[in-house]
Amino acid sequence: MTMEDWIMAQEWLGWSSGYAWVWIVMSIFVVSAIASFIINQLLNVAEVQTDKTKNLWDDSLIYAARKPAKVSVWIVAAILSFDVVERNTQGEAVSSLIDYVQPEKYTLFVVLIICWFALRFIKQAERVLVDPTRLSKPMDLTTVHALGKALKAIVVVIAALVVLQTAGVSISGILAFGGVGGIAVGFAAKDLLANFFGGLMIYLDRPFKVGDWVRSPDKNIEGTVEDIGWRLTRIRTFDKRPLYVPNSTFANISVENPSRMLNRRIYETIGVRYDDAKRVTAIVEEVREMLRGHEDIDTNQTLIVNFNSFGSHSLDFFVYTFTKTTDWVEFHKVKENVLLKIMEIVHKHGADMAFPTQTIHLPEGVLPEVNTRELNTCS
Repeated sequence: MTMEDWIMAQEWLGWSSGYAWVWIVMSIFVVSAIASFIINQLLNVAEVQTDKTKNLWDDSLIYAARKPAKVSVWIVAAILSFDVVERNTQGEAVSSLIDYVQPEKYTLFVVLIICWFALRFIKQAERVLVDPTRLSKPMDLTTVHALGKALKAIVVVIAALVVLQTAGVSISGILAFGGVGGIAVGFAAKDLLANFFGGLMIYLDRPFKVGDWVRSPDKNIEGTVEDIGWRLTRIRTFDKRPLYVPNSTFANISVENPSRMLNRRIYETIGVRYDDAKRVTAIVEEVREMLRGHEDIDTNQTLIVNFNSFGSHSLDFFVYTFTKTTDWVEFHKVKENVLLKIMEIVHKHGADMAFPTQTIHLPEGVLPEVNTRELNTCS
């Protein structure tokens, strides 16, 4: 005897046998609510246990399974309820709904649940792989996002093909159409495909990643990379404006990535007065020693301080060195400190910085003629 037959036989329920199926449907949903609660509690217990392990993938599995598992319970409840309604109801509206959701179509729900689980697992895996608190050596954010997008696309395509096959659509015909139609689509959307493969090359070659400061000497492009999509790369310029660059552009231009520099360079020319010519050697030597002992200067890199040229109004020596920091703000603090120390050294030797001057030498005993009328007019 089935559960439905047993309920119909119980006269104390106060329902005629024609409405006993209502009790069955209600019972199904009550049991489903209990099952959903139990599953949630079991997942909570499993989550606590997996948090104690060093394996990060079991945490991702629990996260990915939580919502699909609970939704699956209600999908099963809906399927069983539809089955009961179908065998006990003759209404045309309900019958039409039941005809649409046939038992052989239940594969559709299974495929969608599995697809949902896979997408959630990939999403959580992306977070784990770039989290420095979970991994000692997190992966590059740009690479993880690229792999995540590719895997999600594969999951969606496979799920779509399975659904179409379940619905009775010939997959072979679709694949054949894709092969022939792909040529036509390729010609029609060549710019779109060029941007797609341009984005793929960025992900593979990785000339820059999200967060890098980039600039191009070929184009007016400079700023911080905010997002690398399959068609566009979004760059935030230093005046805080978004700049959208098609990915295909990067295949035809040179891109400089200052974010990956090892040091920043200080290259300055210092001029002292011609009157301080005898002091230049001592000044240059002391500046050189100051830089060698400076805590923010990388002495493993090129360090040059030499008298360089006779300027139009100054004796010039140049400073060529590199800082340890690559941070833009910190670099300018170091540069300021170096220049102030150089100025102190120059003043210490009784010399001074040169400024544009002109000296007129007249033969001895020769005075320039003075226009008395002009002097009187000026006074």
